[in-house]
Amino acid sequence: MYNSIRPGEIWLDTEGKPIQAHAGAVMHVDDTFYWYGENKEKTVPGSDIWHWGVKLYSSKDLYNWTDEGIIIPPEPDDISSPMHPSQSMMDRPHILFNKKTQKYVCWIKCMQHDGTQKTAVFNADNIKGPYVLIHKDMMPLGMSAGDFDLSVADDGKAYYYFERVHSELICADLTDDYTNVTGYYSTHFPYKYPPFVREAPAYFTRRSMHYLATSGTTGYHPNPSMIAVADTFHGPWRELGNLHPDDASRTSFNSQISYIFKHPGKKDLYIAIADRWLPHLPEFYGEAFATGEASRKTEEYFRKRFNPDEETPPRPPDAGRGGNHSRYVWLPISFDGEYPQIKWQDEWRIEDFI
Repeated sequence: MYNSIRPGEIWLDTEGKPIQAHAGAVMHVDDTFYWYGENKEKTVPGSDIWHWGVKLYSSKDLYNWTDEGIIIPPEPDDISSPMHPSQSMMDRPHILFNKKTQKYVCWIKCMQHDGTQKTAVFNADNIKGPYVLIHKDMMPLGMSAGDFDLSVADDGKAYYYFERVHSELICADLTDDYTNVTGYYSTHFPYKYPPFVREAPAYFTRRSMHYLATSGTTGYHPNPSMIAVADTFHGPWRELGNLHPDDASRTSFNSQISYIFKHPGKKDLYIAIADRWLPHLPEFYGEAFATGEASRKTEEYFRKRFNPDEETPPRPPDAGRGGNHSRYVWLPISFDGEYPQIKWQDEWRIEDFI
């Protein structure tokens, strides 16, 4: 039994197995928390298996998690399926509950081997499934849609934040049933190329202000996060700075945020859920990791690689990609006025917050 959260350490479920909910999110339904994400249990070195479906866990306390099974299974025998474990590289599932239709709607990102990124949408009557495929091979607004987040306003209207791959960030209105976009959208953070392009958006609201955390674009090597604030879902967004300002390594504590949520039983507790895709990175780079030198060199490589006016340099030492050895970094968010910040804690407890 756990009675605290220890960021970056191996986290086991109630059966003693490593939790498989990568790039995931948390929902609160009735009196239960549900944590879901990419199942990487078969993603091992030398394997071409990107995922093994979407896994779900339940908890009453956010510490101890029970395996509820695979809610959207892989389809290894259908290469055209968005859930094929290697042909369609499923990423970052996000689920919304639609009060009007009483459906749970799950969106997933599907990376293709040709470089395009498509989207699939499922729905179900229960968060535990079974989920039915509604749309596949979608390119919302005709765009290659990368990392994303979904959000619902108090009035039930829903929004879709996504990275227009290697270009800009988009906020698009969802249809009333949350299974598609309406066509109305706005554009934000129009950087020309990686590593400046923003990805991994994570949205939350606090005291009527809208916040968006994003990552730079440097592959699996983590980079400094950025937090922005706005008065509306569609912005305009004002950049406040690094969400992890005390991290000398410039890696967001060697993690990338996938979701931020407010604890429903606490007055002002917001929790950032992140993945430590490369837990061995400090040992791999040594002192260069701690000082931020490795981060700067990685950013320089991506800048030169995607800048048409510069020659592509040799790739820096490859630290690999995330697999089933990835770990989770859950940390509370503190606020300096309107500026959210994440401070490192080796261990923390929900009970320490009012």
